[in-house]
Amino acid sequence: MHIPSELRYSTDHEWVRVEDNRVRLGITDFAQDNLGDVVYVQIPEVGAALETGATFSEVESTKSVSDIYSPVRGTIVEVNTLLETRPELLNGDPYGEGWICVIELADPTEVDSLLDGAGYQALISD
Repeated sequence: MHIPSELRYSTDHEWVRVEDNRVRLGITDFAQDNLGDVVYVQIPEVGAALETGATFSEVESTKSVSDIYSPVRGTIVEVNTLLETRPELLNGDPYGEGWICVIELADPTEVDSLLDGAGYQALISD
Protein backbone atom coordinates (compact mmCIF):
# COMPACT_ATOMS: atom_id res chain seq x y z
CA MET A 1 0.00 0.00 0.00
CA HIS A 2 1.53 3.30 -1.12
CA ILE A 3 1.47 6.13 1.49
CA PRO A 4 3.41 9.23 0.36
CA SER A 5 5.20 10.76 3.36
CA GLU A 6 4.77 14.37 2.17
CA LEU A 7 0.95 14.21 2.40
CA ARG A 8 -1.39 14.53 5.38
CA TYR A 9 -4.26 12.09 5.97
CA SER A 10 -7.69 11.99 7.58
CA THR A 11 -9.09 9.05 9.51
CA ASP A 12 -11.77 8.92 6.79
CA HIS A 13 -9.07 8.01 4.21
CA GLU A 14 -8.70 11.32 2.39
CA TRP A 15 -5.29 12.82 1.68
CA VAL A 16 -4.29 16.46 1.30
CA ARG A 17 -1.21 18.01 -0.30
CA VAL A 18 -0.47 21.49 1.06
CA GLU A 19 -0.03 24.12 -1.67
CA ASP A 20 0.47 27.47 0.11
CA ASN A 21 -2.94 28.40 1.65
CA ARG A 22 -4.67 25.63 -0.28
CA VAL A 23 -4.80 21.87 -0.22
CA ARG A 24 -5.29 19.42 -3.09
CA LEU A 25 -7.50 16.56 -1.89
CA GLY A 26 -8.13 12.97 -2.97
CA ILE A 27 -8.77 9.52 -1.53
CA THR A 28 -5.97 7.25 -0.39
CA ASP A 29 -4.63 4.16 -2.09
CA PHE A 30 -6.12 2.17 0.80
CA ALA A 31 -9.56 3.70 0.18
CA GLN A 32 -9.57 3.12 -3.57
CA ASP A 33 -8.38 -0.46 -3.05
CA ASN A 34 -11.24 -1.16 -0.64
CA LEU A 35 -13.79 0.47 -2.95
CA GLY A 36 -12.86 -1.63 -5.96
CA ASP A 37 -13.38 -0.34 -9.50
CA VAL A 38 -14.63 3.26 -9.35
CA VAL A 39 -17.39 3.92 -11.90
CA TYR A 40 -18.64 7.40 -10.86
CA VAL A 41 -17.37 10.44 -8.96
CA GLN A 42 -19.73 13.22 -7.91
CA ILE A 43 -17.77 16.36 -8.79
CA PRO A 44 -18.18 19.01 -6.06
CA GLU A 45 -19.15 22.61 -6.87
CA VAL A 46 -16.50 25.31 -7.17
CA GLY A 47 -17.30 27.96 -4.56
CA ALA A 48 -18.87 25.52 -2.10
CA ALA A 49 -18.00 26.28 1.53
CA LEU A 50 -16.85 23.22 3.47
CA GLU A 51 -16.86 22.49 7.17
CA THR A 52 -14.48 20.00 8.72
CA GLY A 53 -16.05 16.54 8.62
CA ALA A 54 -18.83 17.53 6.20
CA THR A 55 -19.69 15.35 3.21
CA PHE A 56 -19.03 17.13 -0.09
CA SER A 57 -18.73 14.38 -2.69
CA GLU A 58 -19.54 10.75 -3.37
CA VAL A 59 -17.66 7.93 -5.06
CA GLU A 60 -19.50 4.96 -6.55
CA SER A 61 -17.74 1.70 -7.25
CA THR A 62 -18.78 -1.75 -8.38
CA LYS A 63 -18.95 -2.67 -4.66
CA SER A 64 -20.52 0.34 -2.92
CA VAL A 65 -21.12 4.08 -2.67
CA SER A 66 -18.89 6.05 -0.30
CA ASP A 67 -19.10 9.62 0.94
CA ILE A 68 -16.06 11.90 0.75
CA TYR A 69 -15.54 14.09 3.83
CA SER A 70 -13.65 17.33 4.07
CA PRO A 71 -10.79 17.08 6.58
CA VAL A 72 -10.51 20.90 6.67
CA ARG A 73 -12.65 24.06 6.58
CA GLY A 74 -12.51 26.15 3.45
CA THR A 75 -13.87 26.86 -0.01
CA ILE A 76 -13.55 24.70 -3.11
CA VAL A 77 -11.60 26.69 -5.72
CA GLU A 78 -10.88 23.99 -8.30
CA VAL A 79 -12.27 20.58 -9.24
CA ASN A 80 -10.87 17.73 -11.31
CA THR A 81 -13.31 17.58 -14.22
CA LEU A 82 -11.35 14.67 -15.74
CA LEU A 83 -13.13 12.46 -13.20
CA GLU A 84 -16.47 13.08 -14.94
CA THR A 85 -15.39 10.95 -17.89
CA ARG A 86 -12.51 9.02 -16.31
CA PRO A 87 -13.53 8.07 -12.74
CA GLU A 88 -11.07 5.16 -12.90
CA LEU A 89 -8.27 7.70 -12.31
CA LEU A 90 -9.09 7.30 -8.61
CA ASN A 91 -7.99 3.67 -8.89
CA GLY A 92 -5.06 4.08 -11.25
CA ASP A 93 -3.45 7.24 -9.84
CA PRO A 94 -5.03 8.20 -6.49
CA TYR A 95 -2.21 10.59 -5.51
CA GLY A 96 -1.72 12.12 -8.98
CA GLU A 97 -4.32 12.56 -11.72
CA GLY A 98 -7.00 11.10 -9.43
CA TRP A 99 -7.25 14.16 -7.15
CA ILE A 100 -10.79 15.44 -6.50
CA CYS A 101 -10.58 19.14 -5.64
CA VAL A 102 -8.51 22.05 -4.36
CA ILE A 103 -9.66 23.81 -1.18
CA GLU A 104 -8.70 27.35 -0.09
CA LEU A 105 -8.10 26.91 3.64
CA ALA A 106 -10.08 28.94 6.17
CA ASP A 107 -7.45 28.08 8.80
CA PRO A 108 -4.11 26.78 7.47
CA THR A 109 -3.13 25.46 10.92
CA GLU A 110 -5.97 22.92 10.69
CA VAL A 111 -3.75 20.76 8.47
CA ASP A 112 -1.47 20.18 11.48
CA SER A 113 -4.18 18.08 13.15
CA LEU A 114 -4.20 15.54 10.29
CA LEU A 115 -2.16 12.34 10.34
CA ASP A 116 1.30 12.15 8.81
CA GLY A 117 2.29 9.13 6.71
CA ALA A 118 3.40 7.07 9.72
CA GLY A 119 0.21 7.87 11.62
CA TYR A 120 -1.92 6.87 8.65
CA GLN A 121 0.06 3.64 8.23
CA ALA A 122 -0.64 2.84 11.89
CA LEU A 123 -4.35 3.58 11.39
CA ILE A 124 -4.77 1.18 8.47
CA SER A 125 -2.58 -1.50 10.04
CA ASP A 126 -4.90 -1.96 13.03
